Amino acid sequence: MLDELCINISNRLNTGILIVDRHYNIIMWNRFLEVHANKSDNKVIGKSIFTVFPELPKKWFERKLSSVVQLKTQSFCGWEQRHHLFELSHSRPITTDSHFMAQNCTFLPVEVEGEVERICILIEDVTDVCHYQSQLNKALQELALSNRIDGLTQAFNRKHWEECLAKEFSRARRYKHDLALLMLDLDHFKLLNDTFGHQGGDLVLIETAKKIDKLLRMGDLFGRYGGEEFAVILPNTDLEGAEEVAERIRQSIAKNTIDYNQKIISVTASIGVAIIDSNDTRYEDLISNADLALYQAKAAGRNRVCLAKEVATI
Repeated sequence: MLDELCINISNRLNTGILIVDRHYNIIMWNRFLEVHANKSDNKVIGKSIFTVFPELPKKWFERKLSSVVQLKTQSFCGWEQRHHLFELSHSRPITTDSHFMAQNCTFLPVEVEGEVERICILIEDVTDVCHYQSQLNKALQELALSNRIDGLTQAFNRKHWEECLAKEFSRARRYKHDLALLMLDLDHFKLLNDTFGHQGGDLVLIETAKKIDKLLRMGDLFGRYGGEEFAVILPNTDLEGAEEVAERIRQSIAKNTIDYNQKIISVTASIGVAIIDSNDTRYEDLISNADLALYQAKAAGRNRVCLAKEVATI
């Protein structure tokens, strides 16, 4: 009577109950598992758990159960460690893209006369928890990204770019590495906006950012400094190397044409280049030097590269 009551209760639970012996043969399972595994009792009871569930990581699973037997204590495996152990269907096809139920599994020793003869495995369906946590993580990642990225050009925004410059400046000073900075401004951008409107201007910014990004190394840090002004941090780069990068960027922008409403837009850029030196005590000093070089490039006729050292000698 008691056994029938226990079986009746276990079959009503919304948790999987599976009992195996020390040889990993299935002794008992409940209705929850029968439904979600889509297997009947006569195809499961007495069979090896590895035959019924061939997807189980055999060596890992044997070690897990062996520790339960030897230590006579329960063990646990959560969905964050392994999304699932058993390939069980779930009833939430709309709310998740996972094919199988996310699971928390608890392994309980069952003692007979002081010896662990069986292991009871409780399988909890946490598909909803997994789905909502994944959605939350995705939203947090997108939020973190939006705090770093300029929404229009997809370059780093000014705040994050300056944080990167501060770190690179500190690293360069500490290890005596080269560090170069490019400050870039699109020429006559206000006239371009007046001629083609803000949508045309936005398209120019987007396409220009793409051009610049393609010319940079993986470790270079590209940001939108403000308006039509961009900035590039070049770690481990001397003045000659920075000038070469700046000139490639200038030529690429000058050669590029942008189609907008059946009209062709051409744009040029002025670029100031500076490198870290012994007189720079703050990263802002590097920005100031590059800015001075940029202003000199614009004063000298635009569409050109000017080096900070050239400014100092003028």
